[in-house]
Amino acid sequence: MPLSRSLSMTSLSGVLPAWEEDELPVEDLLLFEVAWEVTNKVGGIYTVIQTKAKVTVDEWGENYFMLGPYFEHNFKTQVEACDPPIPSIRKAMDALIHNGCQLTDQLGDKPNVIAHFHEWQAGPGLILSRSRKIPMATVFTTHATLLGRYLCAGNVDFYNNLDKFNIDKEAGERQIYHRYCLERAAVHCSHVFTTVSQITAVEANHILHRKPDTVTPNGLNVKKFSAMHEFQNLHSINKARIQEFVRGHFYGHLDFNLEKTLFFFIAGRYEFSNKGADIFLESLSRLNYLLRVHRNDLTVVVFFIMPAKTNNFNVESLKGQAIRKQLWDTAHTVKEKFGKRLYDALLKGQIPDMNSILDRDDLTIMKRAIYATQRHSLPPVTTHNMLDDSTDPILSNIRRVGLFNSRNDRIKVIFHPEFLSSTSPLLPMDYEDFVRGCNLGVFPSYYEPWGYTPGECTVMGIPSVTTNLSGFGCFMEEHVSDPAAYGIYIVDRRFRSAEESCNQLTQFMFNFCQQSRRQRIIQRNRAERLSDLLDWRYLGRFYVHARHLALSRAFPDKFKVDPLAPLKTEGFRYPRPYSVPPSPSASVHSTPHHSDVEDDDDEPYDEDEEAERDRLNIKAPFVLGAAPEGKKKQPGESGN
Repeated sequence: MPLSRSLSMTSLSGVLPAWEEDELPVEDLLLFEVAWEVTNKVGGIYTVIQTKAKVTVDEWGENYFMLGPYFEHNFKTQVEACDPPIPSIRKAMDALIHNGCQLTDQLGDKPNVIAHFHEWQAGPGLILSRSRKIPMATVFTTHATLLGRYLCAGNVDFYNNLDKFNIDKEAGERQIYHRYCLERAAVHCSHVFTTVSQITAVEANHILHRKPDTVTPNGLNVKKFSAMHEFQNLHSINKARIQEFVRGHFYGHLDFNLEKTLFFFIAGRYEFSNKGADIFLESLSRLNYLLRVHRNDLTVVVFFIMPAKTNNFNVESLKGQAIRKQLWDTAHTVKEKFGKRLYDALLKGQIPDMNSILDRDDLTIMKRAIYATQRHSLPPVTTHNMLDDSTDPILSNIRRVGLFNSRNDRIKVIFHPEFLSSTSPLLPMDYEDFVRGCNLGVFPSYYEPWGYTPGECTVMGIPSVTTNLSGFGCFMEEHVSDPAAYGIYIVDRRFRSAEESCNQLTQFMFNFCQQSRRQRIIQRNRAERLSDLLDWRYLGRFYVHARHLALSRAFPDKFKVDPLAPLKTEGFRYPRPYSVPPSPSASVHSTPHHSDVEDDDDEPYDEDEEAERDRLNIKAPFVLGAAPEGKKKQPGESGN
């Protein structure tokens, strides 16, 4: 069935500025998107291509094609076989089938072609196309430079030494020189070179020696996460499921109130320094000290969701969940007996004697259940048996800072070295449900070209911590006047020392712990309202501009773009929410208090009124790539 084209992705009614780019004559064009992660999940590029497909098909219809590696399992589970709808494509495919993989121009005088290549793995196709002078417009996107990943993994001071690295020498020492050359050649052969964020653009300019022509930020299919006004209810439902796991994990040491407990988490690939797990653990140690010094009865349970090498579940973790279930069954058995006896007594018109309702057998059963919860060891900090327990970076640093889940600790740590799944016997939750149940996602990354995890938190209405070294953090600083008011805390890891960044992260988390339950609900509402900003219906326009620019350079006689005109890919800045006082520190209390306290002097808040002001009271747009004037103080940071 032919795919219809829709240009509804060009604007979001009433929220985002209208798209002014001239529409491309897509009927006379073919768009190919080439990447190793087309239907092949390796990392974040798979998410980019998968979530962007809908808006691209809306614009291009059957003139849009993806090229990726063929894996039998992925082919059977993710795509359907079909015949090419365009004769010229059928001709090219027949040539490939009969003559092998030969790169030739099989389109003849048919429509002009745009080929968009992602990452160095797709680079050879771009290089050969240009060297053989095949007439097509090319776009190359790097989501992270190859050498940049290797350098940051080696714990070097990357961003302060970008202009000092001997690039060829560094690539050669890491035995990636051949791949680096492919990447660099693809960058310089392409008509248009793009990156996913401003921070990656700076990196690419130094390492690949070409300044990106434009930035194409990563978006999300927000409709997938959309829960309308239900997202607050989903938070409560999934939080209750996490609480059940915590009851089992901390059996025998459950001397803290789960109604006064917050859940923080960090998730992603196990890159200890790149993902900021090092600074996060140090900040948790300082936060633990602050909460104990202020004698706060609030507890924070922190989850580390990072896959590592394990051989099985931890016996103590499985035992805890079994004991929790046994206690639940015991309580229900006694409750049924109690209810029946109470019902019979009331039918007879008697006020029952409480001592007679519970007999000796019931008391014995309950005593046995209580005895089963006795524990002489501390709750484990990991849910699995680690293969490299003694050298594992997270466990080694937990030992260093002394977060062993003791009774006096206000910070409890749970390391779950496996991706979440609803089929797990330990924590049976999918990642999306788990995120909805948490209070704060913490992602203080040092090397993060974009960062989908805080973006996913935002569209689900969960506050998060990111940094100005992540693409997401830079994007939010440019688009939102006061990110902290919307539940996006941005740690400065670019212009501050590690010690200062650690103190700032500690202050952010401490301020969050000071908020009342009402303040956290308000902040979740504000975070969820930023969803449209991350939707491909808005961010897809940056790809539209890149394609238009590529066509103007490849076919200057047919397509025109004024090189002196400012970019039309203009964004906007969300204003500070109306109900937030001028000083961010004025909206939180000077001393911590538990989450259920409601204060009479909380700031005035009307969700509908504030949402309408966010849509109407929008500041003047900015041009993508404009540098902020001067160094700004991080919003949400207190003076001490």
